[in-house]
Amino acid sequence: MANRNVEKMASIDAQLRQLAPSKVSEDDKLVEYDALLLDRFLDILQDLHGENLRETVQEIYELSAEYEGKHDPKKLEELGNVITSLDAGDSIVVSKSFSHMLNLANLAEEVQIAHRRRNKLKKGDFADESNATTESDIEETFKKLVNLKKSPQEVFDALKNQTVDLVLTAHPTQSIRRSLLQKHARIRNCLSQLDAKDITPDDKQELDEALQREIQAAFRTDEIRRTPPTPQDEMRAGMSYFHETIWKGVPKFLRRVDTALKNIGINERVPHNAPLIQFSSWMGGDRDGNPRVTPEVTRDVCLLARMMAANLYYSQIEDLMFELSMWRSNDELRVRADELHQNSKKDEVAKHYIEFWKKIPPNEPYRVILGDVRDRLYKTRERSRHLLAQGYSDIPEEATFTNVEEFLEPLELCYRSLCACGDRAIADGSLLDFLRQVSTFGLSLVRLDIRQESDRHTDVMDAITKHLEIGSYQEWSEEKRQEWLLSELSGKRPLFGPDLPQTEEIRDVLDTFHVIAELPPDNFGAYIISMATTPSDVLAVELLQRECHIKHPLRVVPLFEKLADLEAAPAALSRLFSIEWYRNRINGRQEVMIGYSDSGKDAGRFSAAWQLYKAQEELIKVAKKFGVKLTMFHGRGGTVGRGGGPTHLAILSQPPDTIHGSLRVTVQGEVIEQSFGEQHLCFRTLQRFTAATLEHGMHPPISPKPEWRAMMDQMAVIATEEYRSIVFKEPRFVEYFRLATPELEYGRMNIGSRPAKRRPSGGIETLRAIPWIFAWTQTRFHLPVWLGFGAAFKKVIEKDVRNLHMLQEMYNQWPFFRVTLDLVEMVFAKGDPGIASLNDRLLVSKDLWPFGEQLRNKYEETKKLLLQVAGHREILEGDPYLKQRLRLRDSYITTLNVFQAYTLKRIRDPNYNVKVKPRISKESADELVTLNPTSEYAPGLEDTLILTMKGIAAGMQNTG
Repeated sequence: MANRNVEKMASIDAQLRQLAPSKVSEDDKLVEYDALLLDRFLDILQDLHGENLRETVQEIYELSAEYEGKHDPKKLEELGNVITSLDAGDSIVVSKSFSHMLNLANLAEEVQIAHRRRNKLKKGDFADESNATTESDIEETFKKLVNLKKSPQEVFDALKNQTVDLVLTAHPTQSIRRSLLQKHARIRNCLSQLDAKDITPDDKQELDEALQREIQAAFRTDEIRRTPPTPQDEMRAGMSYFHETIWKGVPKFLRRVDTALKNIGINERVPHNAPLIQFSSWMGGDRDGNPRVTPEVTRDVCLLARMMAANLYYSQIEDLMFELSMWRSNDELRVRADELHQNSKKDEVAKHYIEFWKKIPPNEPYRVILGDVRDRLYKTRERSRHLLAQGYSDIPEEATFTNVEEFLEPLELCYRSLCACGDRAIADGSLLDFLRQVSTFGLSLVRLDIRQESDRHTDVMDAITKHLEIGSYQEWSEEKRQEWLLSELSGKRPLFGPDLPQTEEIRDVLDTFHVIAELPPDNFGAYIISMATTPSDVLAVELLQRECHIKHPLRVVPLFEKLADLEAAPAALSRLFSIEWYRNRINGRQEVMIGYSDSGKDAGRFSAAWQLYKAQEELIKVAKKFGVKLTMFHGRGGTVGRGGGPTHLAILSQPPDTIHGSLRVTVQGEVIEQSFGEQHLCFRTLQRFTAATLEHGMHPPISPKPEWRAMMDQMAVIATEEYRSIVFKEPRFVEYFRLATPELEYGRMNIGSRPAKRRPSGGIETLRAIPWIFAWTQTRFHLPVWLGFGAAFKKVIEKDVRNLHMLQEMYNQWPFFRVTLDLVEMVFAKGDPGIASLNDRLLVSKDLWPFGEQLRNKYEETKKLLLQVAGHREILEGDPYLKQRLRLRDSYITTLNVFQAYTLKRIRDPNYNVKVKPRISKESADELVTLNPTSEYAPGLEDTLILTMKGIAAGMQNTG
């Protein structure tokens, strides 16, 4: 018996080794890393829950692996039988184990990517594999541009004038708790250190212990959020990335840019005030459809961000004082230092400082200057803290830094003085890093965008016009609205006083404007209007800003999302620019936001992608005609269905002329962790955005040929028709969708502060884009991504076989078309219609089975046609690395898919009988059941379901 157990223990490793694809290249350690983490985890599982439970996990894994080999549906049923026989506590432990194993597989993958990246850097070799298309090393990009006959000076000038603004949003797609993310980061670190060349046996043993400790700590942490996060929680979670990686990551990245410039012959550094990278946020500012974001929340997050920024600077200023101990300075600095020295009290001591707490002598002039900066930073931080905690502060505002120029001035003075005294090398050390941080983060860390629906502004205007007894704004025509708004904007009189009758909704809108007026202007970025369709939508916000006494009005940004709005956007912008008052107000600059998620939900991915492409081209034409510089703000999600995908490719496939050195992009939910979760990820993200933006501006992609455009137009009509005929016109589609996916249960995950629907009742159109995509991702059917592609390909190829050659030419020559298809191919690589079929058999009423079958046939047909157009024999043949990574994850995900299907069956069908075996875990797993005492379902079911959702989301690596 004992012997059999040893064999069985070894079998999971053997399974893994048979299952896992072989090495893809010499430096491929993925399978090795994964096996190491898995071995550690299974040992921990056995220690905690006993041998029998470990064996059950292995048995389930093996069944899943066998299914992956042949895709025999019988294996899924066998798997289902094992899973449904588990008692409530065991069921939670096993689903938690698979979710945990998937997270470990992801960590192995991240360490492997970093490992290969380091090896390539050592060799100076970037040309291998298709990764060259998704990676953009900054130095490589410079050299590529120089080879394209751009002079190094032109590259430098373009770089100095470009801006990438990354906008962090709290979209409810980050399904992993922060407590776990931190443990994951430590597991990653241990794993990468174990790989170091100069590691001693003792180091190795200690690292191995640390690795085991962290894996166990993560497994013992409750993965499930028991209460939904508030907007303040979301903001704190988002801001934690600044502490952990972004704050130090920005100066480090800019140093690498300096080095890369030197290597193309530019002996200057990027000026500290060049706005290469900027950060903004929607956390606590985005109130569209989220009633929990109140004016008070907006005020809180702004003060909190100011306090955090002051604290980060304060934590570095003493190090800088230690460093700048020089006595030689220029006259300008010496005069200033003497003044400060004379104005301070003779025996002044500051006991609350750790270093430099007594009066600084005048022969250390830089320290005198920086000492004054430290005092003001301390007061800036404390004032924000007081305002946040008690609403008032005894520290007068003038004792603090109120704008970034005041903060930069003494630092720039130190920099100039050091350079003048021949100490440029010292000036270009920590002082330059500090200056760059001040220029990037300012006093507010990030700029907060405000987002609100246009209807809410219309309601306020309507209340005002009714109160003034001049009619109902809501009933007026667009012309009449514009005429009235413009006459008010040109006049001086106040529109309303405190006697305006206000509903809660109206007060909420006006109080938000009052908060903007009350706080320093550098806290805020743009005011975004969702569902904006007309010039009056923009003018109404301009008028409200004036009425609420906002001294520095925010720039107003219309957001176009639905397909019809995107089509009408150029005309709307043209009408807006035709208004003289507005043209004078914007000073030749305008920003427009385009939304990827709702357009995809509305018409399907194919038509949305093409419409977004054309809308950008048209908007740029309109802006050029009126002499306005247009910045595009891209609202991309993490998933392909919501505009996600590799950054580099996404930027380089935008239409020519549309980026032009200024780009704003949202970084949403789980993408924040993938972009900034660790130092090297942060560096890579900043590098990708900077390099791709530069390359797009200096070496734009080709414009599509007229016959390609005609082909796209023709296909978009077919694709939209096919998508809508199923999603919106098929009478029982909504019923099928709700039965076949966990959409109705999504809200239980508590991953965001925002409700899943805009309105509680209603069909697909009222559902938020995130749960819509989330639900299809969970069943690995990804319907919103591919539906429409197949019908469009089929029709044009049937019409004329030469069209197939044209499509292949488009794929090979036109970046936009290639990226669109490659992303869908990646989604097919993650998909599995066998899982959708299992869900149908268990969860969908029999009379809807033929409909599910019909959809799966469309899936297979689309996949076949896509491969034909791309000229691939099999899915992902051009990307062996991704293929290998997906194969490693598949068996874990399949187990969770089956768990989910059977758990949903038990939740939804009280008459479904299962035979439960006695408990197998040696440690009482019943405690796990008591973590959710209020569940309305049978014990353990709700938690098992949520664990499967989180696990699948981690495995697909994109939630919504």
